[in-house]
Amino acid sequence: METRDHNARGIAGHGSFFRETHLSAAEAEQATEWVRRHVDRRTMDLGARMDDIREHLAELEKDGEVIVHRITDAHEPVDTKTLYGWNKRIPTNRLWHHKSCGQCGNIPGYPTSLLWVMNRFGTEYLDETDQTSCTAWNYHGSGIGNVESLAAVFLRNFHQAYVSGKQHGFDLGHFYPLVHCGTSFGNYKEIRKYLIESAELRDKVRKILGKIGRLVDGKIVIPEEIVHYSEWLHVMRRRIAAELQRVDVSHLRVAVHPACHVYKMIPEDAIYDPEVLGGNRVAVTTSVAMSLGAQVIDYSTWYDCCGFGFRHIISEREFVRSFTMDRKIRVARQEARADVLLTHDTGCVTTMDKNQWIGKAHDRHYSMPVMADVQFAALACGADPLRIVQLQWHASPCEELVEKMGIDWVAAKERFNEYLKEVEAGRVDYLYDPERAVNQHLNLAPT
Repeated sequence: METRDHNARGIAGHGSFFRETHLSAAEAEQATEWVRRHVDRRTMDLGARMDDIREHLAELEKDGEVIVHRITDAHEPVDTKTLYGWNKRIPTNRLWHHKSCGQCGNIPGYPTSLLWVMNRFGTEYLDETDQTSCTAWNYHGSGIGNVESLAAVFLRNFHQAYVSGKQHGFDLGHFYPLVHCGTSFGNYKEIRKYLIESAELRDKVRKILGKIGRLVDGKIVIPEEIVHYSEWLHVMRRRIAAELQRVDVSHLRVAVHPACHVYKMIPEDAIYDPEVLGGNRVAVTTSVAMSLGAQVIDYSTWYDCCGFGFRHIISEREFVRSFTMDRKIRVARQEARADVLLTHDTGCVTTMDKNQWIGKAHDRHYSMPVMADVQFAALACGADPLRIVQLQWHASPCEELVEKMGIDWVAAKERFNEYLKEVEAGRVDYLYDPERAVNQHLNLAPT
């Protein structure tokens, strides 16, 4: 890539500016083969045992410095194994939805599909409004944020999850936070690690939280586990297939993009399952497609980033577009001949779904449907493709996939237009009880 004079361009770039590597075709293939051979196996990651940060969290709790939001039997947890074989408990009930700014703004069918699936199971959850963005996009994308601000936002949101049941007559800790966004998930795991390891950081944010009434008995609240929605979907996959599935997807070829923030960031926390790809790759999403009976097809650039890269999407947008088209969409289409590409992070769906139009400018037509695993699962369980899964918000072409699933796209559009008339008339059918979504302004005076 061309070296740039950033002073002339007025763009700070990415530290050391991109430079041409001058690799020959053989050298480039050799480098790529090393990634395929080594990254594909867990043996690369399993060296000396890392510290389990949860053990240090328990020590802080024992010393009376923090309150740990525990996963209890009432949360109906399911045990899973992470990269190092550590146990991770995934709560399946009494959940507090930590929504995603990017999902709600760009891919609304992402969260609604999750709520729809939970409604089918009768899952108890709280989908309230008293939550903020994690602000990680600002931190990674612009460099304006700092660790103290990220930690304060993290603790503020998870304090709200801890106390949220009080407004409905429940005890503290009744609802356990379930994070929708992979970016938030990775960010929160990293920040939790910093908080546990740094007394100085804890002291700084404790003062901030005290001023806004976000302490309990003078202590910060840290969750026992940071849990991503894809992990909930993973442990519920067999029940989804057995109890909810209505559509045969065995003829569909599915490719999976594992999101960097979900399994490369704090990798020791990512779930691996010997029943999924031999336990050699992160289990979430792939496990869901397999349980639903779809054909999961491998492709050579599975390890690559989607191209989003936070700062790339802001200052090197054409790099993002060319990367996602050439390294992900093209390969999944040509190698895997996939009918759909599934992933589990807001930025990944947005990048790979919204940028496919750029290929037309270069006469490179590699378009394919891109959606979240939970959207695909909802479709397989009979959810309406427009009213619930909201594929009309997607830029990638989804009509052919929906028809291939045996769902009439034209009829769905007609139903949706009739539904819009009902909404316009004020007859709104909510996915959840709106009274449970509105915070009732608890007395949050400093404690």
